[in-house]
Amino acid sequence: MSTLAIVVTLGSIVLAALLALLMIPVLVWLERRVAGLIQDRLGPNRTNVGGFRLGGVVQSFADVVKLVFKEEYYPSHIKSGKLLFTLAPTIMFVSALLAFMTIPFADNVNIAGESFRVQALPVDYGVLWFMAISSIGVIGILFGGWLSHNKYSLLGAQRAGSQLLGFELPLGLSVIAMVITYESVDFNVMVDYQSGVLFGFLPAWGVLIQPLAALIFIITMFAETNRAPFNVVEGESEIIAGHMTEFSAMKFAMYFMGEYIAMNTASAVIITMFFGGYQLPWLSTQDLFSNFSSVVVAIMVVMPIVIFFLIKWMKKNNSVRATLSSDGGRAFETKVLTIVLISMTALIELICLYLFTQSSDSLSATITITLLQIAIFVFKLMVFNIFFIIVRWTLPRFRYDQIQTLGWNYLLPLSLANIIITAIVVVGVN
Repeated sequence: MSTLAIVVTLGSIVLAALLALLMIPVLVWLERRVAGLIQDRLGPNRTNVGGFRLGGVVQSFADVVKLVFKEEYYPSHIKSGKLLFTLAPTIMFVSALLAFMTIPFADNVNIAGESFRVQALPVDYGVLWFMAISSIGVIGILFGGWLSHNKYSLLGAQRAGSQLLGFELPLGLSVIAMVITYESVDFNVMVDYQSGVLFGFLPAWGVLIQPLAALIFIITMFAETNRAPFNVVEGESEIIAGHMTEFSAMKFAMYFMGEYIAMNTASAVIITMFFGGYQLPWLSTQDLFSNFSSVVVAIMVVMPIVIFFLIKWMKKNNSVRATLSSDGGRAFETKVLTIVLISMTALIELICLYLFTQSSDSLSATITITLLQIAIFVFKLMVFNIFFIIVRWTLPRFRYDQIQTLGWNYLLPLSLANIIITAIVVVGVN
């Protein structure tokens, strides 16, 4: 392996780790802020470091510090299986993290005649890896409920396990329909397929090619991540946290973080298979290179507009009532962050001026297009994470029997019918 290949691979691994791990405090913040918005109340907006609240994100890091230094607690009634009891949260956390590793964040990078994948795990069987690794997470849930020696924890784990069993089949069948359509199990091939157009004007996204498979896949991913309205692990009549009841400190944090990583992974897979991945609609990677100068000009126009609205939102968020004697340093934070954002925008504008003079086959053009596609991927990722959060705080939780009826009586027959129709169209009609 060449030095360049090692550098690109390590960069992809670091990027994947950042998108998976650093997204956790951001998602926790989004969960609280969106919930507050839906319930017409304020989210976290007090915790600060030196007067900097960052819109409430600091609260998420404060929670991390609290859980790290919290006392570890082992229930006295757990006499055997303490090792597996400790490893159970880790199994769920690691499975969700590893499932994220095959997601492509940008198109293949061609440097010095070599082609490199922008994936932490550069394999051409990404769909199979995701299906295999993500399914392991339920073992951590079952171990957590069983080894807690708590009947309510065990009931919660059993409900979660049976739910996953009922939704794994429709999930797998919807994936098979997409594999037949794309004729590949490689995420990169799927994204490349979606860079085309349908009927001459629609983007060839999977959600338009296979709307039924997309609907089934999205519903089953909600069930796979155990998020509302499918959070049957917790029983309101039992007043406990399901399989997590006997876990504390970092063991609880691993379950907590594993849920958000699983949600992040689900969002990444959804946009990769059904919403064009890192591609812009109607524009392939080759189109971006062919119109590199126009892309640079577009960045120069869009960037100041985005920063303007971000600063406007920040000033509104940091405003306080006139009756307060002190704003707690909010005016200072607003001033500093405004200067930082404007300076960053000016720097990007200068870089864009330099890029405007470069040819489309230069190394700087390759890096620019790659960074642009990563930014597009992250934007779509955040949109779908917010969608997950909105659904959680909008829909009431289903009863256990309703969930099983949905999985076995509706989604399974629909996914089977969809495969038959897909096979007829792809193989028969071609």
